[in-house]
Amino acid sequence: MSLAYKISGWNRRRKWQLFLNAIQPTAETTILDCGFTDKEFSQTDNFLEKNYPYSDQITALSTDESQEFTARYPHIKTIVYDGKIFPFPDQSFDVCWSNAVLEHVGNQERQILFLKEIKRVAKVAFITTPNRYFPIEVHTRTPLLHFLPKKVFDRYLNFSGNAWASGDYMHLLSLPDLHSLLHAAEITQYKIIKNRLLFFVLDFVIIFKTIAF
Repeated sequence: MSLAYKISGWNRRRKWQLFLNAIQPTAETTILDCGFTDKEFSQTDNFLEKNYPYSDQITALSTDESQEFTARYPHIKTIVYDGKIFPFPDQSFDVCWSNAVLEHVGNQERQILFLKEIKRVAKVAFITTPNRYFPIEVHTRTPLLHFLPKKVFDRYLNFSGNAWASGDYMHLLSLPDLHSLLHAAEITQYKIIKNRLLFFVLDFVIIFKTIAF
């Protein structure tokens, strides 16, 4: 196993413990997983489904088809949608879990809509996203170049054989970006937790509720 996968597994276990401590879910807690992965490439993929003991309380939402996911997790309800309005009534879920998805939903307008929809359908949200200013871009393992403007970084990705990661695949976010998005989505009562690796912030956890902390 590579060092990158070891770090990823350690970090996801750390975030999972943070989720359990902050949310304190029970057997009755309904969870919306925004952004499952149909194909799994490591043991850290679909971490919620692998670790949550009450799988029948999870509804998994994605823009991708779910043949392999459905076969792997037959007790979990899966919904595929168009990436815009969530197909659920207001306050349908106790919790929304969204791990490393916000940076993949599209541009700023789509990110704001994504946050608004989470706020609309869930009473509590637990959202994670990588820090744009961590020295290594975590999807492509590229050091420092992702600090450049997105158009310039995309040119590098296309040139280096990583075209799959360019365009709308990812819009990396900084701490000021997150504050701006949350306020644009009319989410004012929230916490942002900085998960560090050595001296650097690796990623952020955003927790918000429909009531004040």
